[in-house]
Amino acid sequence: MAAELVMEPLGTHATGIFDEGASEIVTYDATAQRLYVVNADAKTVDILDISDPSRLKEAGKLDAAALGKQGTSVAVHDGLIAVAISADPKTANGKLGFFDAQGKLLNAVDVGANPDMVTFTPDGKYALVANEGEPNDAYTVDPVGSVSVVDLTGGVENATVKTAGFEAFDGKPLPKGLRIAKPGATVSQDMEPEYIAVSKDGRTAWVTLQENNGIAILDIPSATVKKMVGLGYKDWSKSALDPSNKDGGVRIQPWPVWGMYQPDSIAAFEVDGKTYLVIANEGDARDYDGFSEETRVKKLDLDPTVFPPEKNLQNDAQLGRLKVTTTMGDENGDGKYEKLYAFGGRSFSILDADGAMIFDSGDDLERRTARALPGQFNNDNDENKPDGRSDDKGPEPEGVAVGEVDGVTYAFIGLERIGGIMAYDVSDPARPRFAGYVNTRNFKVEPEAGKAAGDVGPEGMAFIPAASSPNGEPLLAVGFEVSGSTTIYSLKPKK
Repeated sequence: MAAELVMEPLGTHATGIFDEGASEIVTYDATAQRLYVVNADAKTVDILDISDPSRLKEAGKLDAAALGKQGTSVAVHDGLIAVAISADPKTANGKLGFFDAQGKLLNAVDVGANPDMVTFTPDGKYALVANEGEPNDAYTVDPVGSVSVVDLTGGVENATVKTAGFEAFDGKPLPKGLRIAKPGATVSQDMEPEYIAVSKDGRTAWVTLQENNGIAILDIPSATVKKMVGLGYKDWSKSALDPSNKDGGVRIQPWPVWGMYQPDSIAAFEVDGKTYLVIANEGDARDYDGFSEETRVKKLDLDPTVFPPEKNLQNDAQLGRLKVTTTMGDENGDGKYEKLYAFGGRSFSILDADGAMIFDSGDDLERRTARALPGQFNNDNDENKPDGRSDDKGPEPEGVAVGEVDGVTYAFIGLERIGGIMAYDVSDPARPRFAGYVNTRNFKVEPEAGKAAGDVGPEGMAFIPAASSPNGEPLLAVGFEVSGSTTIYSLKPKK
């Protein structure tokens, strides 16, 4: 039996701003008992006093926009706050700003294009920034993706930056299961670092390459990408999903479709001295004015020897509505598709330190949300539309946090669309076990109803260990980008 968790909301801070990213990324400063929350709407980092976690209080703001367009991510180490800041246009290089606890700017350094995530090594010697390098809408400018490694060993005022790019992989064969999402792009342009996890010793980082369906393994001191790993493709004929928003409700079953895992968040944890990674397989397509890979199955010319017409798989109630990529699946170049590749694994996976997948949750997230909230299955987050996301990426697991509660290691998975947080006991990384699900969204009203709608669209999460918690108990802080709320949950073993 899994060690089940009871997850209950303790306190909430609500901005009242709907669907503008008013609460996205959250991080916790144990020294000041504060949360730092990226507020994309106000272009600030909001500071919340959680010394009483049942009553979150505003304690100030950091003006990230003074250094660029807006803050995109925040991290803290021993009172030093780092904020990743995008430029305008986003294809230009961004900055990483360092602030003290009072919000005073201490230093700012140049990083890569479209910095989207920042984290510190556990010892605080380095700050790492994932520079996604997204193209402009016309796809006429496509900056390279990279990871900036900011050396802080000489003090924040003397910070230096090295850039780990992917140019060394240009013109070379890709690892199996990794993909170029934009045909004709170089590897260095097409790789889009999304999220970073760091080893306990602060020497290795694992970086998700979401659109590319892989991860990169980085040596931190030398700022070098040592290896890229393709995650491969999920065989939905051996698992199950609901691929249609026109099939009358919950219809989870095997289908002749492959899934690109395409993880967003990643977190590292240790079991018996070995490092493991948990990834949230949200999925993401290249969909721009200048290039889009998205289409629906019903619009493709399918190979009739693989997909017999009499099975009517292109009907809306079957696979017809499912969004897939046009860049893969025509195996022999005859213009007909022999394989279908959908976006996202609708799951979380566990990898070993080399990037090999040792576990995937299969269809568990869809099945458990269908049981817990049958009338809200695959609902959207900006409107109440049950089954509305089945043809896209389902519940869209996006955020990940890992932490220990009462001696048991848990992974927490945020479901961006239907909402809520799943908890799994990962003490045995090859056999995670479901431990609980909490959803503090009110489906009786539309999401734009404000506070009455509850918590909608979980984005960033921060686990707060008991040892550094303001109330001496383990907590989970979650930013909800659609409702603009930040909520703290208590975490207690089920008696």
